[in-house]
Amino acid sequence: MKEEYFIKNIKSKHIGDDAAVIGNEVMASDSFFEDIHFKKEWMSLKDIAIKASLVNISDIIVMNAKPKYALLNIGFPKSYTLHDIKELTEGFNYCAEKYNYEIIGGDTIKNDKLAISMTFIGECKKPVFRKAKINEYVAYTGDLGDVKKELNMLLRGGKISKKSKFIRPRLRDKFFYKAAPFITSALDISDGLFKELERISKISKLGYKFFYKIDKRIGCSGEEYEVLFTFNKKYLPKILNIAKLTKTKVTIFALTKRGSYKSKCRENHF
Repeated sequence: MKEEYFIKNIKSKHIGDDAAVIGNEVMASDSFFEDIHFKKEWMSLKDIAIKASLVNISDIIVMNAKPKYALLNIGFPKSYTLHDIKELTEGFNYCAEKYNYEIIGGDTIKNDKLAISMTFIGECKKPVFRKAKINEYVAYTGDLGDVKKELNMLLRGGKISKKSKFIRPRLRDKFFYKAAPFITSALDISDGLFKELERISKISKLGYKFFYKIDKRIGCSGEEYEVLFTFNKKYLPKILNIAKLTKTKVTIFALTKRGSYKSKCRENHF
């Protein structure tokens, strides 16, 4: 895969997780480009700005960090009106206020299509990485599969609910911050459950014993932004109690074991 090949050729000990950890600071960056990640007719400009922010905040959360600052680079077409630009800023400001961080700078350029790139800086005392241990439970939050189905509907020219997770990802910050002390490894499900399992497998050098077969409709659904995580079996009561307190659905579907794991999904990048 070209993406992985490119990353391997960048020499840094900080690459390989949802965000880079340097001291107590956690940094994540992501891009959101028109006709690659979305089509303008699918979402309002405010919704586009909100989703561009949330996909970055998601990376900060699963590192057990809280966002403090953000840098925003944006390119928009010459045809955009002042009203269009205001609608975009409303979305960025909405997330900054909700998640208590400050947008401290960035860059604006003219572009043929809307292009957004954000870099977040968070603070964390005890980060959670992607490295799991043998004989741990493997679980994910929420429900998976609907985003892929809704994306296919949009690609066929259909419409989806404005409450769709494709339009407005539901981040699990309340659950994760409480559960983090009992979680060994975690990452957000941006490229599909099976692909994220492969990432944990490669870093941790382990495989999985599945409790039941998971359909590809669920396992290959990207842009879910639910949390995939592993934890020691002794913490099961604590995890379930936190899930109940935060009203978060948690599905435990496998155990880590010796071995390896390869995703069966088609690659989304390049």
